Amino acid sequence: MNDPFIASSLQPGDRVAVVAPAGPVPADALGRGVAVLENWGLRVEVGKHVLDRHPRLPYLAGRDADRAADLERAWCDPGVDAVICARGGYGCLRMVDLLDWSAMAAAEPKVLVGSSDITTLHQAIGARLGVPTLFGPMIAGGLFDPAAQENLRRALFEPDHVLTGPSTTTLVPGAATGVLVGGNLSLIAAGLAAADAPPPPEGAIVLLEDVDEPPYRLDRMTTQLLRAGWFTGATGIALGSWTGCGPPSDVYGVMADLIGSLGIPAVWELGFGHCPGQLTVPLGVPATLNADEGTLSADRWWASVADARPGT
Repeated sequence: MNDPFIASSLQPGDRVAVVAPAGPVPADALGRGVAVLENWGLRVEVGKHVLDRHPRLPYLAGRDADRAADLERAWCDPGVDAVICARGGYGCLRMVDLLDWSAMAAAEPKVLVGSSDITTLHQAIGARLGVPTLFGPMIAGGLFDPAAQENLRRALFEPDHVLTGPSTTTLVPGAATGVLVGGNLSLIAAGLAAADAPPPPEGAIVLLEDVDEPPYRLDRMTTQLLRAGWFTGATGIALGSWTGCGPPSDVYGVMADLIGSLGIPAVWELGFGHCPGQLTVPLGVPATLNADEGTLSADRWWASVADARPGT
């Protein structure tokens, strides 16, 4: 166990906290997801407000302050090794500014897992804390897919060095290196208006995916990012799934026109996001994108988490 990439990964017996920063969580789905984590040998603690419902807004898992409190409490608990989101939906934009970022910065870094609406938290944690995170399935939804479940388990316990999807193809040939950033396209676009919205770092490999957005809206949001200079300095782009976004050929046409025009290495359908067997992809770590082979390599995922600890 001398390799820091492996030595820092989760081990059976580690504590993980489940939080619900976005949409409401069905109790039966929560129970099934917790059982999966416990079957991996993890000790699971469910946040106080995970099963709450907002008194007036049924699309939220409880009040904004309560959802933020659960996340902050889990992150600042020195005995918690990972924080796993129960589901996405909508709500992170409402609670992200209620977090005590000073307290979270003083806490021991840990792993955050989630996707979709959790993109907001990935961006905030990366920008404010400099801690890598995992864009992957959540325990009250995507974790029930056997392939997605195994992908997350490996990312937590036996990290893969090379990621690729079953339908990955080259959009623009070439190879690129850079820090992985991005996530859900609509959430990234929604966050542009915030005064502290971080642009990708210079030399970034950008990840983008979405669900249930027609091609013209994907065009609008991608164009919005282009006009905002969000791709300035990007070295490569990895596109994920586009489930429910219309005919794949239409979505491909949009991305080939807009993303392809950048002239940097890019792949289509890497296999992360809202899709069967979704990959778990690290964010905030150095990686290599080989668009010719359709692969993404991030060899220092766990070591990068260790690097973010105070005093390292």
